[in-house]
Amino acid sequence: QVQLVESGGGLVQPGGSLRLSCAASGSIFNIYGMGWYRQATGKQRDLVAGVTSGGFTNYVDSVKGRFTISRDSAKNTVYLQMNSLKPEDTAVYYCNMILSRVSGGSANDYWGQGTQVTVSS
Repeated sequence: QVQLVESGGGLVQPGGSLRLSCAASGSIFNIYGMGWYRQATGKQRDLVAGVTSGGFTNYVDSVKGRFTISRDSAKNTVYLQMNSLKPEDTAVYYCNMILSRVSGGSANDYWGQGTQVTVSS
Protein backbone atom coordinates (compact mmCIF):
# COMPACT_ATOMS: atom_id res chain seq x y z
CA GLN A 1 0.00 0.00 0.00
CA VAL A 2 1.27 3.46 -0.92
CA GLN A 3 -0.20 6.71 0.36
CA LEU A 4 0.47 10.26 -0.73
CA VAL A 5 -0.51 12.87 1.85
CA GLU A 6 -0.63 16.52 0.92
CA SER A 7 -0.58 19.60 3.11
CA GLY A 8 -0.20 23.35 2.85
CA GLY A 9 -3.23 24.56 0.94
CA GLY A 10 -5.48 27.37 2.08
CA LEU A 11 -6.77 30.86 1.44
CA VAL A 12 -4.31 33.58 0.46
CA GLN A 13 -4.57 37.07 -0.92
CA PRO A 14 -3.35 37.91 -4.42
CA GLY A 15 0.41 38.37 -4.37
CA GLY A 16 0.80 36.04 -1.42
CA SER A 17 2.65 32.75 -1.08
CA LEU A 18 1.92 29.18 -0.13
CA ARG A 19 4.04 26.06 0.11
CA LEU A 20 2.53 22.68 -0.65
CA SER A 21 4.05 19.43 0.55
CA CYS A 22 3.34 15.84 -0.43
CA ALA A 23 4.87 12.89 1.39
CA ALA A 24 4.70 9.31 0.18
CA SER A 25 4.63 6.41 2.60
CA GLY A 26 4.35 2.65 2.37
CA SER A 27 6.17 0.07 0.35
CA ILE A 28 8.29 2.08 -2.12
CA PHE A 29 11.34 0.90 -4.03
CA ASN A 30 12.04 3.84 -6.33
CA ILE A 31 10.34 7.11 -7.26
CA TYR A 32 11.00 8.14 -10.84
CA GLY A 33 9.02 11.34 -11.19
CA MET A 34 7.07 13.69 -9.01
CA GLY A 35 4.66 16.38 -10.02
CA TRP A 36 1.87 18.75 -9.11
CA TYR A 37 -1.37 19.04 -11.03
CA ARG A 38 -4.32 21.33 -10.49
CA GLN A 39 -7.99 21.25 -11.33
CA ALA A 40 -10.14 24.34 -11.27
CA THR A 41 -13.91 24.02 -10.98
CA GLY A 42 -15.38 22.80 -14.24
CA LYS A 43 -12.01 22.27 -15.88
CA GLN A 44 -9.72 19.32 -16.51
CA ARG A 45 -6.76 18.41 -14.35
CA ASP A 46 -3.56 19.87 -15.80
CA LEU A 47 0.13 19.54 -15.01
CA VAL A 48 1.59 22.52 -13.15
CA ALA A 49 5.16 21.37 -12.52
CA GLY A 50 7.22 18.20 -12.55
CA VAL A 51 10.62 17.02 -11.36
CA THR A 52 12.48 13.89 -12.42
CA SER A 53 14.67 11.63 -10.31
CA GLY A 54 17.65 13.43 -11.87
CA GLY A 55 16.38 16.79 -10.72
CA PHE A 56 15.18 18.13 -14.07
CA THR A 57 12.14 20.37 -13.71
CA ASN A 58 9.42 21.61 -16.02
CA TYR A 59 6.61 24.11 -15.56
CA VAL A 60 3.49 25.21 -17.33
CA ASP A 61 4.10 28.64 -18.84
CA SER A 62 1.58 30.39 -16.60
CA VAL A 63 3.58 29.63 -13.42
CA LYS A 64 7.15 30.02 -14.66
CA GLY A 65 9.07 32.45 -12.48
CA ARG A 66 6.47 32.22 -9.70
CA PHE A 67 6.36 28.53 -8.68
CA THR A 68 9.25 26.28 -7.74
CA ILE A 69 9.06 22.50 -7.47
CA SER A 70 11.60 20.59 -5.41
CA ARG A 71 12.01 17.10 -4.00
CA ASP A 72 13.61 15.48 -0.99
CA SER A 73 14.29 11.94 -2.14
CA ALA A 74 15.38 10.80 1.31
CA LYS A 75 11.95 11.75 2.64
CA ASN A 76 9.94 10.71 -0.45
CA THR A 77 8.54 14.23 -0.45
CA VAL A 78 7.82 16.80 -3.12
CA TYR A 79 7.20 20.49 -2.54
CA LEU A 80 5.65 23.31 -4.50
CA GLN A 81 6.59 26.83 -3.47
CA MET A 82 4.03 29.23 -4.91
CA ASN A 83 4.79 32.94 -4.93
CA SER A 84 3.00 35.94 -6.43
CA LEU A 85 -0.23 34.00 -6.42
CA LYS A 86 -3.06 35.13 -8.68
CA PRO A 87 -6.81 34.47 -8.53
CA GLU A 88 -6.45 32.26 -11.60
CA ASP A 89 -4.23 29.92 -9.56
CA THR A 90 -7.29 28.95 -7.53
CA ALA A 91 -7.82 25.19 -7.85
CA VAL A 92 -7.51 21.86 -6.11
CA TYR A 93 -3.85 20.85 -6.28
CA TYR A 94 -2.92 17.17 -6.54
CA CYS A 95 0.50 15.62 -6.17
CA ASN A 96 1.50 12.74 -8.39
CA MET A 97 4.34 10.25 -8.17
CA ILE A 98 5.47 7.62 -10.62
CA LEU A 99 7.03 4.84 -8.59
CA SER A 100 7.78 1.17 -8.33
CA ARG A 101 7.11 -0.79 -5.18
CA VAL A 102 9.64 -3.58 -5.67
CA SER A 103 12.93 -4.08 -7.50
CA GLY A 104 12.17 -4.88 -11.14
CA GLY A 105 8.52 -4.02 -10.67
CA SER A 106 6.50 -1.84 -12.97
CA ALA A 107 6.18 1.90 -12.42
CA ASN A 108 2.69 3.18 -11.70
CA ASP A 109 0.94 6.46 -11.01
CA TYR A 110 -0.10 7.40 -7.49
CA TRP A 111 -2.12 10.45 -6.49
CA GLY A 112 -2.65 12.53 -3.40
CA GLN A 113 -6.10 13.39 -2.11
CA GLY A 114 -5.91 17.00 -3.25
CA THR A 115 -5.60 20.26 -1.36
CA GLN A 116 -7.60 23.42 -2.04
CA VAL A 117 -5.75 26.61 -2.90
CA THR A 118 -7.89 29.74 -3.04
CA VAL A 119 -6.45 33.09 -4.05
CA SER A 120 -8.85 35.89 -3.22
CA SER A 121 -9.01 39.28 -1.55
